[in-house]
Formats: sequence, C-alpha cells, structure tokens
Amino acid sequence: MGCCLTMAARNTATQDNLLAPVTTAVGQEELLLDRAVQQIVAAARADDPDTDVRDLASADLQPGTLAELTSPSLFAERKVVVVRNAQDLAADSIKAVKDYMAAPAEEIILVLLHAGGAKGKGLLDAARKAGAREVPCAKVTKASDRLAFVKAEFRHAGRKATPDACQTLVDAIGSDLRELASACAQLAADVEGTIDDAVVGRYYTGRAEASSFEVADRAVEGRAAEALESLRWALATGVAPVLLTSALAQGVRAIGKLASAPRGMRPGDLARELGMPPWKVDRVRGQLRGWSADGVATALRAVAEADANVKGGSDDAAYALEKAVVTVARAARSR
Repeated sequence: MGCCLTMAARNTATQDNLLAPVTTAVGQEELLLDRAVQQIVAAARADDPDTDVRDLASADLQPGTLAELTSPSLFAERKVVVVRNAQDLAADSIKAVKDYMAAPAEEIILVLLHAGGAKGKGLLDAARKAGAREVPCAKVTKASDRLAFVKAEFRHAGRKATPDACQTLVDAIGSDLRELASACAQLAADVEGTIDDAVVGRYYTGRAEASSFEVADRAVEGRAAEALESLRWALATGVAPVLLTSALAQGVRAIGKLASAPRGMRPGDLARELGMPPWKVDRVRGQLRGWSADGVATALRAVAEADANVKGGSDDAAYALEKAVVTVARAARSR
C-alpha cells in the first residue's frame, strides 16, 4: 500500500512538472522537440479535456498576439501556447515573452522551442532566471547515444530486447532518430517475447540501403511485389518522392535507349553511344527481356503522371508512386 501511495505521489509530481507555466525545449532534434510538446499537451488534456492548443511559428508571434493568447478567459479555459524556433523571434516579441515570463498567467502553459546556441540566447537566459522548466533536445550524434535511445524506446514500450538486437537495429537504420523510434515501435507491436538479433535481422538487415534506384531496378525487372516492398521502405526511411520518380524515369529511359541502339556494336562503343558506364549497360541488358516498344511508352507515361502528382497534383504521393511502380512492372512483361 505504501509503495502504491509513493508511486501515485511520483506520478502526480511528474504531471505537475509537465504543467509548469513555462517550458523551454532546447535543441535541434526534431523528434525530441515534438515529443516534448506532445507530453505537455497530453498532460494538459488529461487534466482538462477542453484544453486549447495554439501552435505558432516564430513569425506568427507578435507582441499583441502573445497578449491576446495569454489574456484571462471568461471561462478560465486551459491553453497551451507553443512557439517554434523561438530563437528567431523579433526583438519586440522577445521583450514581450520576457515580460510575460516574469508574471505568467494562470491556466496558460507557454512552450518555447529553441534551437540553442548563441542566437536568441538572451531569451533562454531569461527563461532560466524565471525558473522555467527546461527539456534538453540536442541532436543525437554519437552511436552510443543512439544505442541508448533504442534501449530506452524498448523499455518505455515495456519490451525486452537483447543488446545485440539493439545494436543491429542501430546499424541497419542509421542515424535518423525518428526512423529508429518507428522501427522500435513496429518491432514492439509485431514481435512476441524477447526481441533478439535474429528478429531484427529478418525485419531490417540489408533493407536500410533500400533506395530510389533499388525500387527502379525491381520495377523495370517486372518484380512488382519486391519493387513495392522497396518503395514502401524507401518512403518510410525518408527518400523523397521526387527522387523515386526520377529513378523510375531513368530506369525506363535506359531500357528504351538500349532497345533502340544499333545491333552489333562493341560494348565500349555501345556504352559511349548510350552515355552509360559499361557495367550499367550490362545491367540494363539483363533487364531488357520482356520489354516492348509499347511497354516503354506506357511506362514513361505512368512515370510522368506520378511525377506530376508527387509535385503537387495529388494529395497522396505514396499511392501515385505505387500505381507507377505496378504499371512499370507490368510493362516489363508486355512482350
């Protein structure tokens, strides 16, 4: 019973800390900055489900705006005011924030996201002097820190992962903290029991290198299922959609160039004629089987349509890319 009371007291203290009148989240790690905001908003809404959240860029926060957002409400509603890139605030806005921090309003939680460094340091100094809660969100640059992050993610999810599994995951995914967090969440949701090295290997080893050109290669070879798998992984790991349409276009054009090249040319002359290195000519020659002239035309139209869609013509870039990949893979079997 005493243990339960101690735990309850600790949870209440943590909740109160999250509801501090002013919090600064300092650093440039986007995932940690976002989490700092999410935790505060969740705590505020747990205390008051009607909490209003205002998320502002630095340019949107004018002295009058701050006064309006932090003025007492007739209904005494709780409000969370988030200011991003606070280091970029104009001088008069910085003064307004400093004045506000000296006497923060009740029921208002002000959250300042600050990159750290010399720019806007006076604002951080004022926040510290005013006793603001501070959350470190520095970039995670060391491999050892990324490993510690992965271990903490599994602990937070209530899952056990072996040290080798954590290291393999870091090696496979790389340095992007958001991707690491997503991979931990996926493994925690999908895998029963202890997460070990073999499990991580099945999910991720060798797949971190999935790229736009791997997607294109699988598509022009007519391997639709593999191309779609590589596409989804590439998107999940941050490959820009425009790079994927570019790679698809290059892959299909290479097929068209080789298909229309004069017969009987020596390999070196053919490489110069097509503007490709010899190794690429060999690869494209292996991919050429199954293609027809109509297939190349169909594939090029599909890729052009996808390119237009991912550049603003569609709200769903992933669907546009999947459609193009399937069309290219089918065209590779058009002969």
